[in-house]
Amino acid sequence: MIQTDKTAIVVRYANYRENDRMLTLFSPTHGLVEAVARGCRRPKSKLLSASELFALGEYELFEKNGRHTVTGFTLTENFYALRSDWERLSVGVYLLSLCEAAVQPGQPAQELFMLLLHTLSRLTFTEQPWRPLLTGFLVHYAAIEGIRPRLRHCMTCGRAIGPEDPAWFDPREGGIQCGLHRTPSMPPIAPAERRFLEHCLSHGSADWAERPGLSAPLPAIRAYVEQRLEQPVRVKLPTDSAD
Repeated sequence: MIQTDKTAIVVRYANYRENDRMLTLFSPTHGLVEAVARGCRRPKSKLLSASELFALGEYELFEKNGRHTVTGFTLTENFYALRSDWERLSVGVYLLSLCEAAVQPGQPAQELFMLLLHTLSRLTFTEQPWRPLLTGFLVHYAAIEGIRPRLRHCMTCGRAIGPEDPAWFDPREGGIQCGLHRTPSMPPIAPAERRFLEHCLSHGSADWAERPGLSAPLPAIRAYVEQRLEQPVRVKLPTDSAD
């Protein structure tokens, strides 16, 4: 029997029995943690705020025989404003699903945890467009997972491709191809889109907002990242409804 405290955010939940929920928590030091919140769906439950998506805080967990039960919770942030904007809420849920797909139980993931919180904060509390925010998240997510895209040389022949030269993005290989090695299925990636990705990787999250002369290649980077996940992300984005 062990009582522990864990900083974590709820990335998924499932209703369980009449008033309980099974929570999937993302902890920066313990990775994914499954925990049951008993009675949390009762209107006056002290654990009601602990059992919602995006609930970030300090979870008191009681462990017995490898199973965790939430016994207390101190809320840090719930990103509640996301719920008033369907597009940004969909993006937020997508971010949670990506993190769940990458993180393993018992494995620390400090860098990804901070990336998630920074992106959720900008998505919730600023007016930055969500497309460049999500594209910035995805390219950093790829770098953290060891699949940083190659943006300066052809993936097939290794030839350097200049900043203004034509290039095509290959989501299977994770980088750009020159005109000799592109295929009809590869989308072109404009110089402004390549500059956006390199700017994100070199300057960090503070410069993810849309800027003059930069354009976020969301479909290409999204396809690249999702192809490398061990489990599919089934969350639809606003762009999916428009297609």
